[in-house]
Amino acid sequence: MRRNLPRRWACLVLGGALLMPYMMVGVLVSGLLHGESANLLLPAQVGVFAAVLPVVAVTGLFLPVRGLAVSAAQGLLGARVETPPRQAGRSWQERRRTAAWFTLHLAVGGVVSGCTLAIVPFTLFTLALPVTGQTTPVLGFVVTPGWNAVAWAACGLVLLAALVVLAAGAGALLARLAPVLLGPTPAERLAAAEEHARTLAERNRLARELHDSVGHALSVVTLQAAAAGRVLDRDPGTARTALAAIEQSARSALDDLDHVLGVLRDGEGGGTRPQATLADLGELVAASGAQVRQEVGDLSGVPAVVSREAYRILQEALTNAIRHGRGPIRLAAAVEGDDLRLEVTSAGPPGGRADARGGARGRSHGGGRGVAGMRERARLLRGDLEAGPAGTGWRVAARLPLRSGS
Repeated sequence: MRRNLPRRWACLVLGGALLMPYMMVGVLVSGLLHGESANLLLPAQVGVFAAVLPVVAVTGLFLPVRGLAVSAAQGLLGARVETPPRQAGRSWQERRRTAAWFTLHLAVGGVVSGCTLAIVPFTLFTLALPVTGQTTPVLGFVVTPGWNAVAWAACGLVLLAALVVLAAGAGALLARLAPVLLGPTPAERLAAAEEHARTLAERNRLARELHDSVGHALSVVTLQAAAAGRVLDRDPGTARTALAAIEQSARSALDDLDHVLGVLRDGEGGGTRPQATLADLGELVAASGAQVRQEVGDLSGVPAVVSREAYRILQEALTNAIRHGRGPIRLAAAVEGDDLRLEVTSAGPPGGRADARGGARGRSHGGGRGVAGMRERARLLRGDLEAGPAGTGWRVAARLPLRSGS
């Protein structure tokens, strides 16, 4: 308390200083109404003080004083005020709370400032009475040297102590009310929570995008590098083709990584890059370097959001097929009624049996996030996805409604 008292006292004096223009105008208006000359140097009339407080409240409704009040409460009062989120417009709930704080700060600060201006000089004056040894009139009383002067000095010290208690109590009151009146309103908290949820959803989406695109590219790079190593000596042409596929996949992965990092840096233009759709299936299959038999129908009527998510599902399914399967891969995509049907089937190793975890037995696989990500994409579009063994291989089949109501 004692450590914060000087700063809190300064905050109260600041409130008194902000109240002074209101008081001076109030004294001037009061003098004009009563036909008296206004004394602007001593605006300490109780009636004027009470009359200007509603005016202070009204100005607090419209003046942008919240930022100044929060800074004063944090820096001078030592209050832990949660910084309000930035809003396009001010709500009336926030205006009322700010006006209440503004009025309270100026009212309490005006009282403490007035008492400070009166009591501190009075105490210093009374402490000098026993030293001067002269008879002095004080507030209509005659103070004589001796014990009478000592009594007045003690009275000054008592008043000074009472002023300290008053300032400490007023500062503690403002510090306690600051988080309530200046902190975020329920509507602002809700808006901040919604914004945070949107941010998390966007980051999760970017994580899925990065997992699908970069994971696919690395699978292609691994497959093509192994193929190039096997035929490098006896078939340089095939090796060059595999190396070209590796280069293309690596460039695509770098582009996707740059896109995601640009979005995460908030404002560097990364979010403007167009996302891949079913129209890019040909490039996806060509870059994979795998033997893929495509059975693709007319997809021109697929909505853009469904097309983007379908592309990512097929990309992840193709990645798993390349990583865990052997032999040719069948990729089918066609519109059936109001649904988009997707299917990717891969063959397993000769004599093997498909593993329920998403790959052929005995082959390495990732952390298992691919199937979960595909199911989440299908679920968000109110569709469904099946992934499981199919003979010795693996099959992924998805149904995505073309309309949200399907």
